[in-house]
Formats: sequence, structure tokens, C-alpha cells
Amino acid sequence: MKTSKYYSVAVRLPNKRILVKRFKFESWTKKFQFLGLPLVRGIVVLIETLIVGLQALSFSASKAGEEAEEASNWELVGTLLFSLIFVIALFKFLPLWLAGLFKAWTASSHLVFTMVDGVLKIALFLIYLKAISQMKDVRRLFQYHGAEHMAVHCYEHKKSLTVKNVNHFPPEHPRCGTNFILLVFLVSIAVYLLIPDHISLWGKLGWRVLLLPVIAGVSYEILRLGGKYGSKKGMGFLTAPGLWLQKLTTKKPNNHQVEVAIASLKNVLQ
Repeated sequence: MKTSKYYSVAVRLPNKRILVKRFKFESWTKKFQFLGLPLVRGIVVLIETLIVGLQALSFSASKAGEEAEEASNWELVGTLLFSLIFVIALFKFLPLWLAGLFKAWTASSHLVFTMVDGVLKIALFLIYLKAISQMKDVRRLFQYHGAEHMAVHCYEHKKSLTVKNVNHFPPEHPRCGTNFILLVFLVSIAVYLLIPDHISLWGKLGWRVLLLPVIAGVSYEILRLGGKYGSKKGMGFLTAPGLWLQKLTTKKPNNHQVEVAIASLKNVLQ
């Protein structure tokens, strides 16, 4: 759980107790004013979220298992770089290559080529999520993801943070990072229409990577609008796709997992 000043990590230890630790956090957007500008802040928040997420996972893994050790900064950087390469290969190169084959077979227009690329990218992402959700550890992670959202819902509705109250709320939340990922895919379709059609496959891939910060910035602003106005009449379309996607990335937690989410939220709110 994270606020503007702290983030808190709660871990269920092997002895069944819950260990909670709070870390100080100061966003780069507060330290450097220009990083808080619209379109720029989305990229900064994405990087900060990745760093905090990896640090939290490293800490929790080191406490949840007796043999695990907390990862070093270099190990975290290596994990981040590997993840980035994997994402580019699976969700950038592969759909682009397949869309190129489709274009060669059908002599389709640049618009159709870009749409096919986008649809393939989203399809691969959904298949990937569905596949990993069958893994026991990932399913457990998705249950904790749901517990996190349910606890936040409970707090936002000004209810006491108890297991009974938290269980009344859904595991989907309109400000979830999953929404951001889907928005990136959708916004990229529009942005990639601007890439010249005559350049090579590798040229198109290079432009797609270079335009990621622009796409992330635009997607973040849409996500902010969705979080602010998505519940209002006529504005539900801003959050609906992300909420549908969370049917895959969140699962209903058990009471023990809800207890962990509550412990983390209470700690960060102190």
C-alpha cells in the first residue's frame, strides 16, 4: 500500500504472524517540478511504481521464506531489464511481425495493419494473463491483489477496516495499474498510426519503443480522468475496460489474505 509519503509492505510469515514494515517515499514529481507536468508525470509514476514494486517483492520474499535473501540493487536492475526485454519481445516484436505477415498476404492498408497489430497485442496479453493465472503462486498473488483493492474500497467508503466490512467490496478497482496497461495498448493503436508505413520492420519496432514514454504519458492522464470521473454518469467508459480486465488479474481472497491487506493499509495510514 502506498500514499504520497510512505509505502507499507505486510507479509504473512511462516509462523502465521503478519510482519508489517513502512518505508519513506517521496515522488520525483515533488522534488523536481517539471517532472510533475501533465504527460511527463505518467512516465515518472510508472518508473517509480516498478521500483517500489520490485523492492516490495524482494522484501516480502526474503521474509516469507527462511532461505530467501533480500535482492541487491543490481539484482533488481537485472530483473527489471530482463522484464523489459521480455515485454518488448512478446508484446511489441511478435504482434508487429505477425501483422507484417498479414499485411504482406492481404496487401492491407496502414490503418488495417496498425489495427491488426493492436488487436494481436491485446489478444497475446489476455492469453498470457489467462495462462499464468493457472499457476498456483500467481493465483495467490492475484488474490492478494484483490484483497488490496477491497481494503482500499472499504477505506474510501469510510467503513471500519475489518475483515467482515472489507469482504463486502469487489476485488476490482478503477485506479488499478491493470487499467493503465490496457490503456497503453489502446492508446498505442492511435499513436502508431503516425509511424510511416514504408520503413522496415526494425524501424517500426524502434519507433514503437521510442514512443512508449509518449503513450505512457497519455495513458496516465486518461487513467487520472477515469479515477476522478469514471463513477459519474456517462463517464464509465473510462474505467470499464480496465475493470473487465481485472476479472483476470484479481481473485476473491480468503480471510487470511484480507487480514494482510488491512494490516498494510492501516500501517501506511498512521
